[in-house]
Amino acid sequence: MEPSGKKPIIGLAGGIGAGKSSVARILESLGAAVIDSDQQVRELYSDPHVMSVVRQWWGECVIGRDGCVDRQAVATIVFKAAAELERLERLLYPRLARGREEQIKVHQRDPSVRAIVLDSPKLYEVGLDKICDAVIFIDVDWTVRSKRVTASRGWDLAQLQQREKLLISLDRKRTMADHIVENHADTAALSGEIRRVFSSILAAGQNDVTSQCS
Repeated sequence: MEPSGKKPIIGLAGGIGAGKSSVARILESLGAAVIDSDQQVRELYSDPHVMSVVRQWWGECVIGRDGCVDRQAVATIVFKAAAELERLERLLYPRLARGREEQIKVHQRDPSVRAIVLDSPKLYEVGLDKICDAVIFIDVDWTVRSKRVTASRGWDLAQLQQREKLLISLDRKRTMADHIVENHADTAALSGEIRRVFSSILAAGQNDVTSQCS
């Protein structure tokens, strides 16, 4: 992997419902700064230009009663038509990249930040793994993930399968990752494992610095 600067950049990967956000929160509690792609998208949907373009494309049906973009309405459209998804990504992705780069610069200068975490559902698909010093794959059984997604997002199994077909297979992501962590039910066990992996990543970064200076 390519060096990313004085503080390690850690990518999170895993299936939908694997618990990447939970892992991100644990890492944040350990001193990492988290860049959340979903949060970035939510903020972009409040941008007047983005709102105007989305309204022009799909009409008032994607604007909620509060006057903001209805993300669920947009998702219903784009996940049924690849061309619509592609043009939405062309609108959002360059803006996401610029925002991410700025956040990374800020966190690299912040002495209180120990590492930078990229919580992105398409980490491998958009090539963000290339700027990571390490990638953690959160491994969860399909049955557990499907129950979580049904409970938290109200999706049925067809919706989950439809969205995962658009992503790189989990088997491939698992083999590409540097660390694999299971997240089935035990929060304490997950926290302990993340602490161990985080310490390992920080130690590897220190070793790299030492070897460069020797």
